[in-house]
Amino acid sequence: MAFPTSSLTNNQVHKEGNRAFVYDSALGVWDQVRETDRTENKIVSGTTQITKSPDRLYIAELTAKFVKAAGIMKEGFSFQAGAGGTALAFAIYLREMMKEAGVKARFIRAGSTKYLVEMLEEGLTDYILDGQTFDLEGVRSMRENSGHINTSPFTSYNWHGKGNFASMLDVVVLGATEVDVNFNANVVTHSDGKMLHGIGGWQNCLFSKCTILPIPSFRNRIPIIVDEVTTLVGPGELIDVIITERGIAINPKREDLIKATKRSGLPIRKIEEIKEEVDDLVGAPLDKPEFTDEVVGVVKWVDGTVIDSIFKVNK
Repeated sequence: MAFPTSSLTNNQVHKEGNRAFVYDSALGVWDQVRETDRTENKIVSGTTQITKSPDRLYIAELTAKFVKAAGIMKEGFSFQAGAGGTALAFAIYLREMMKEAGVKARFIRAGSTKYLVEMLEEGLTDYILDGQTFDLEGVRSMRENSGHINTSPFTSYNWHGKGNFASMLDVVVLGATEVDVNFNANVVTHSDGKMLHGIGGWQNCLFSKCTILPIPSFRNRIPIIVDEVTTLVGPGELIDVIITERGIAINPKREDLIKATKRSGLPIRKIEEIKEEVDDLVGAPLDKPEFTDEVVGVVKWVDGTVIDSIFKVNK
């Protein structure tokens, strides 16, 4: 296979048949991105699709409206949204609100997608600070736009590093598998106790000035708001707002957010009220999983402290 050898730039794309490769200038190597029948269409897949669920779209719209009502969306603000379907929809709703208000962000923290690239190229942000590129539009933009900057999460979200800018973000929008009435959150196990996936940089994002979890109130009859999370991954003191299709719950510790949105007309409720409504709807409380004494994993905080253990489910 013949690769270009001259005038190479970081994240340059090279295609051979049904395969695409991206050049890593730091390592001097070509990395295969993904093999498909039609790379340019299918490289954007899985998590990088906007949700089509009416409930999830409503949650995304509520999230954008909350960011605006709370006074977070203002000239020079910054935000981060993931690549899940609800987070992508949030970014699109926010973009339209920014256009209408004539507001420009200073930077967007990414996981870049074509939707964030459009915001950069429309002049809605000065920079995309990219720690992970999810599609070929993101790759193209990083190659062509000087405001699309490659950043390493191992520096920018390293708790021990001087380059850590997680706390500079005005708002971050994340997901969760469970939350509880004390605003603790779980992203590593389901309510059945089984491990889902790794934590990634989710914990690091909690140090933003406002952390929002837009989540459905239940999935497949399983309530998402519980009395106590199965596995503690994010302490409630760092999670500010939980937004569901049944209302918005603000952490009581965030009196500033409660005051700012008091007359917003948004459906702001106590988290206990939302939980009680969902429990009545699905017939909760449901049976909790039984665990053995065998530890199969531990959850560490960003400083290395162990904050919870994951136990083997008793079959």
